[in-house]
Amino acid sequence: MSPDPGGAQTAVIADALPTPLPGRDTAVQYGMALLTVILVAAPLIPVLYQSLLDRALYDAGQQFTLGNFGRLFQTNGFGLVVWNTVVFATLTTVISQTLGTLAAVLFGRTDMPAARLFGELFLWPIYLSALVLSFGWYTIYGPAGYLTLLTQDIFGDAPWNLYTLPGMAMIAGVSQAPVAYIYCMSSATITDPSLEEAARVAGAGTLRTLWRITLPLLLPAITYSAVLNFTVGLELLAIPLVFGDPAGITVLTTFLYNNGVASARPDHGLVATAAVLMLVVVCVLVWLQGRLLGNTRRFVTLGGKATRPRPFRLNRLRWPLCLVSAIYILATVVAPIGVLVLRSFTSLLSPMAPLAEVLTLGNFTSMLEYPVYLRSIWNSFLVSAVGGVLATAMIALIAIIVLRSDFRWRGPLHYVALFPRAVPGVVAGIGFFYAFALVPGLGSLRNTIWILIIAFTMHYIPVGLGAVAPMLMQMSPDLDRAARVQGSDWWTASRRIVLPLMRPALVACFIILFITFFKEYTTAIFLFAPGSEVIGTTLLQAWTQGEVGLVSALATVQVLVIGICVTAARAIFGVKLYG
Repeated sequence: MSPDPGGAQTAVIADALPTPLPGRDTAVQYGMALLTVILVAAPLIPVLYQSLLDRALYDAGQQFTLGNFGRLFQTNGFGLVVWNTVVFATLTTVISQTLGTLAAVLFGRTDMPAARLFGELFLWPIYLSALVLSFGWYTIYGPAGYLTLLTQDIFGDAPWNLYTLPGMAMIAGVSQAPVAYIYCMSSATITDPSLEEAARVAGAGTLRTLWRITLPLLLPAITYSAVLNFTVGLELLAIPLVFGDPAGITVLTTFLYNNGVASARPDHGLVATAAVLMLVVVCVLVWLQGRLLGNTRRFVTLGGKATRPRPFRLNRLRWPLCLVSAIYILATVVAPIGVLVLRSFTSLLSPMAPLAEVLTLGNFTSMLEYPVYLRSIWNSFLVSAVGGVLATAMIALIAIIVLRSDFRWRGPLHYVALFPRAVPGVVAGIGFFYAFALVPGLGSLRNTIWILIIAFTMHYIPVGLGAVAPMLMQMSPDLDRAARVQGSDWWTASRRIVLPLMRPALVACFIILFITFFKEYTTAIFLFAPGSEVIGTTLLQAWTQGEVGLVSALATVQVLVIGICVTAARAIFGVKLYG
């Protein structure tokens, strides 16, 4: 038998480890499990509790009742709210799946020129918040948008109207198309190319092979991402708020917003009951995602000798499809973001005003003069940096308990840690608002950024686990197992061996959480107070006050910060910021 230098090195390391403390493993594991359960349950139990009360949970003399549920469904126009929500989510899903699947085939499986560049640009909407994208679309395609005015001057009325359910769904579909693209691209890279080669040998052309072989193999990815996009469509707030509310189109998220945050006298029973309804629907959809993902084995074609699929030749269609792709990227990604940034440097953006005459730094100067704007930028950095570090540490501990320990309740802990993916941001925000109002001693945190850090951490535990778990599962257990054999306890082996080896995954987790926290707004709108504003909440306030220039300037800051983070993360660390 050959010598095992790696095992000898492990033994040396293990011998140098400190003597374990009795009961420390149990304390760490049960402590982290309890903290996770409290964090996840904190926004859910108060919402359920409030939905069963006849008045606000912080008022005296509450009585239990089921009347809120009957009152919700009898609310004037609530049936239309549900219908609008379903239609909006359905149209969003259809558009996002169509665009994402076509992009995955064109940019990932054909010889189209500039396919890789288009694929990179296609992903950019997923990095930005829907709020910023909404402002970008408004700036260029809204009633007073640059391209709308230009089109009216040339052709008359513009052929689009964003203040409709199809118009809102187009914006949402474009912003969610990268999700379908990512899933389809991931599925395409692991398929066995021999099936497509067999079709080619049998005389099938490019289109027939794509239709009969490639697309059926992508069906699991298409189906799974469709359920995910439908779920996101139910949860979206910014797009219905910016384009739906002015047109009198209300969906479930704006119903919650208008009856909660925007109401002078919030109907807490109605808001909590609607939040419970949304939570139940999303939970069912997330369960369906799991079932779909678990039933896709029959579509797996990857074998031990699989090779990279050969790109499909487009022949004479190469350049026409390249032109169509360029127009799409320009119209839906580059133009909305670019014009929004340009608007921040102008006093007025209109085709009737020469650009040289309206260029100014006044929007940024005004932004610097108002403390609320500077405070929201600083708070966003603090929440993202401090919250990212704390959340990464917590997620790392959850991961090693679930995947590298003998903890008795590691299975249930894993389920609890993943459950927040079924909790919409608006529901999490409402729940934490009620929790901090209900529990004595937590009131002092309500007007600080700590409540945002806590809420964001809970909401994005599954995202962090998605960044950490794959590497942890790929690591051989021999190193920490050898340390255990040499007498070290689980915590010492994890802290001295496993966590240092996880450093690349932890860096990726922190970067992903930093960007996610920096663009988050749905959870924060129910929790912020004067002094704890973040960029997203300040953007909404400025928008309602009609401060288009300041909105553009603040949105530009967010785009710039996220752009720098994404570029640096991918170039320096090779971090994938999705999936």
